[in-house]
Amino acid sequence: MADTRKRCFDPVVDADTRLLILGSLPGEKSLAHSQYYAHPQNKFWMLLGEVLGVDLKSLPYEARLATLLAHGVGLWDVVAQAHRSGSLDSNIRNRDDNDLPGLLARFPAIRAIAFNGGTAAKLGIKVLGGQAPHYRIVELPSSSPAYTLSYAEKQKKWSDLLSVIVK
Repeated sequence: MADTRKRCFDPVVDADTRLLILGSLPGEKSLAHSQYYAHPQNKFWMLLGEVLGVDLKSLPYEARLATLLAHGVGLWDVVAQAHRSGSLDSNIRNRDDNDLPGLLARFPAIRAIAFNGGTAAKLGIKVLGGQAPHYRIVELPSSSPAYTLSYAEKQKKWSDLLSVIVK
């Protein structure tokens, strides 16, 4: 696949968002479908569904997003746009980052930030800079099929989100 400039999606947040989950940059399948975590082998919707107690995977995409918002969960990406061949984070080049501090200022109910994967965490904490200590930071194992930790191990770590989501 050509090394083309890829762009993230708009943030999924509202005034009641308490937890913001940040990925790095959508992969090829997600971009092709214009949906967060659209790759059928990505476990994002299953992992988060278990945390929320909702079968997110069975819902239409728009209903998934509405369900997240109803539970105080938002989505976005650290990288606004970048050159990347394929879907691997290791191929991200010449990136422009999203204005995470600006988003957090517009949505003051956000009190926790979870990073879906090591690249998102590494880049996101840098982008947050001095604001990072003002939030509960949760570094999650990537829900991507490229990250080969077992589902059970991923689920154990993702269950930590429950304490952040509960009001």
